Amino acid sequence: MPVRLFSFSMLIGLGAVLGHLYLYRRLVRRLLPGRLPRLLSIGALVLMTGVLGNRRTVLDLLPESAEGLLTMAVYTWMGVALCLVVALLMTDVGQGLAALTRRLRPHASPAPVTPVPSTEMDEDRRRFLGQAVAGSAFIAGGGLATYGSWRAFSPPLVTELAVKIPKLPKALDGLTIVQLTDIHVGHFIQRRYMDALVQQANSLRPDLFAITGDLVDGDVGSLGGHVAALAALKSRYGSYFVTGNHDYSSGDEEWSAFLESLGIEVLRNRHVSIGDKGASFDLVGVDDWSGGRRRNKKGYDLDQALAGRNPDRAAVLLAHQPANFKVAAERGVDLQISGHTHGGQLMPMTLLIGLAWEHSAGLYAHGGSNIYVSRGCGFWGPPMRVGSPPELVKLVLTA
Repeated sequence: MPVRLFSFSMLIGLGAVLGHLYLYRRLVRRLLPGRLPRLLSIGALVLMTGVLGNRRTVLDLLPESAEGLLTMAVYTWMGVALCLVVALLMTDVGQGLAALTRRLRPHASPAPVTPVPSTEMDEDRRRFLGQAVAGSAFIAGGGLATYGSWRAFSPPLVTELAVKIPKLPKALDGLTIVQLTDIHVGHFIQRRYMDALVQQANSLRPDLFAITGDLVDGDVGSLGGHVAALAALKSRYGSYFVTGNHDYSSGDEEWSAFLESLGIEVLRNRHVSIGDKGASFDLVGVDDWSGGRRRNKKGYDLDQALAGRNPDRAAVLLAHQPANFKVAAERGVDLQISGHTHGGQLMPMTLLIGLAWEHSAGLYAHGGSNIYVSRGCGFWGPPMRVGSPPELVKLVLTA
């Protein structure tokens, strides 16, 4: 896991450097003719590259009151810059394909001879066309970022689907679970968003709420008032929470105690029975797959979570990351409910997330078991979602 984290950090750093160099060559050099504006733009791009690559160090040097503003500014620029790069790349690819098509096209009959324009006129024309293309890509990138921001803060789309669990008692056929995951309450997502999310989730009238980690990016003292909105969740069998990697870095023990005070049961490598003596199933919860190991804590322990369970009973596993699913399936888990991936959240990660995760978004099967991986209700980093809208999941269990 440390290798994966190191590689991811290196990838982000390399992407920041190459992305800003590309923006300079394609936008600054084309749209800013003066020496001073170019120098100022270079300075701004170098500064943002340095901050993106060393965000944690920079934040530690600043007063606490400035941390939130810098974080919001950096993450917003990260999203805007990515949208600009995507728009410019699409423009460059389109131009390249058009040029290739012209070269491969059969030669037509010679055209009438026309006067050859002067070199100066030809250079002016190329400069004008280059500026027009760069300006259009800038507008398109800005529009993409605006759409992404609107999509991120809009109500999550509701995904409702049935999952067959043969071992489920007939009396519980049709039981519904609404999953909330990867909300990332923090600098961007706060009480207003949480109140709206809780209202939307309650309108689905589930039998049970499953909150599968990455709830917060910050401590209880700063964010407790926003997270307290979850106390208004109403369902027949209550609300259950498992930790995510961000919850570990935000204080897993403190947040677990706080959620318990709201009436939300925290499942840390254990299981509980859902239903009554006549008809019930096991709801199993594990700590985050990687959070514990990074903090020298126990973390994920499937053996402990399943200890003492009757394997003939139906079992639903809440696990933040879509890891170890096949092992869990072979251990008798009928359904695993996960998040973590955000479905990539932003292009081009939406196209690449499948390279990092075998189960990246949606429903998958292994033998007689299933896993559903949600795109998440919120977002992390850039306050934008493009190609992977936020999601509120309603699972209907059928016998």
